[in-house]
Amino acid sequence: MRRRLLELLGAATLLATVTVLLQLAAVPVSGQAPDTTAWGHPNLEGIWLDVYSTPLERDPAIGEREFATEEERAARNQAALARPPVLPSGAYNTVYTSARPAGPRTSLVVDPPDGRIPALTPEQVRRNEIEQEWRVMLLRNTETCRSQAPQCAGGEYGPPSPRRYETTPYYNTRGRMNRHDGPEDQSLGDRCMSGRTPDLNGFRRIVQGENSIAIAYDTGQGQGFQRMVNLSGNHPPSHIRLRHGDSRGRWEGDTLVIETTNFSHKFPFQGSAENRRLVERYTRVDDETLDYEMTIEDPTVWVAPWTLRQELTRQSDQQNRIYYEPRCHEGNYGLPALLLGYRLDDQAFAEGRGPDPASFSIYDADALQR
Repeated sequence: MRRRLLELLGAATLLATVTVLLQLAAVPVSGQAPDTTAWGHPNLEGIWLDVYSTPLERDPAIGEREFATEEERAARNQAALARPPVLPSGAYNTVYTSARPAGPRTSLVVDPPDGRIPALTPEQVRRNEIEQEWRVMLLRNTETCRSQAPQCAGGEYGPPSPRRYETTPYYNTRGRMNRHDGPEDQSLGDRCMSGRTPDLNGFRRIVQGENSIAIAYDTGQGQGFQRMVNLSGNHPPSHIRLRHGDSRGRWEGDTLVIETTNFSHKFPFQGSAENRRLVERYTRVDDETLDYEMTIEDPTVWVAPWTLRQELTRQSDQQNRIYYEPRCHEGNYGLPALLLGYRLDDQAFAEGRGPDPASFSIYDADALQR
């Protein structure tokens, strides 16, 4: 009886051992993700980054050659190292600026074949002219225009324009204006709002669910955002406009295809706003590589659609474990103080104790030290 009991215990132990080994065999090696999610979708989860520096558009001299030579990449790396910082050495932005090696591609744009963004439509050319005329008008009474610096191209030096206090003819997203009457006069970066869709610079953290996918973007200096991709349903009515648009995804084999529409006119990309339509494709190449392709179209901005491509590399979950949310707070605290400083400048000028604030320039060297 005792011998029979030991045999049964031995068989049970063997069975348990085999079961555990089979379970271990089904578990991926630490740091690797299974090929599919619990819902049977290709697994794209992880932190992904384009580790190379690649120009958006190709140098016309290169023609239709998609890949760079080793000599060209070395020259680009050398030029990047030799480039002086925008602000004095040791300044805040210099500390948070990353340097990436030159990538193998000659441009992110792969279609048209020349690697160049298609020509602008006449209406977009006119919109750009209106914005440039406004920016130059605000600089009229500054040293920038007196010295005929490039930022005053098309303008002339003279007394402040009476248009200076009019409402801006466009929603300011591209950069600082030479006026500080309200937060809208500052750049989106100053306001911790520089994230936009598409975003090609920072990392992307992908988390998948059964019916939706979350993509967290860090777009530099902690100015990130969360983007939700619904795997069902339709785009909302056209009068509903969102900062990052409405994203609807579907699976085509192993490729995640995302179509995004319904963008707000306040957050353009390369001039394209409410008429922008994106079609993005994510395809897992191997454990460490994710292929990304995006086609963008807007018939009110470009005469034809265009496509770009990136190769994203997996980043360590462990080393990046604390970066789960944007951490840009400076704009929330600094912007009121900045506006207060300019109101004090206005008051000093009104009392005859200081120069006309309209003569200050955001491009002058002393303005960078203010």
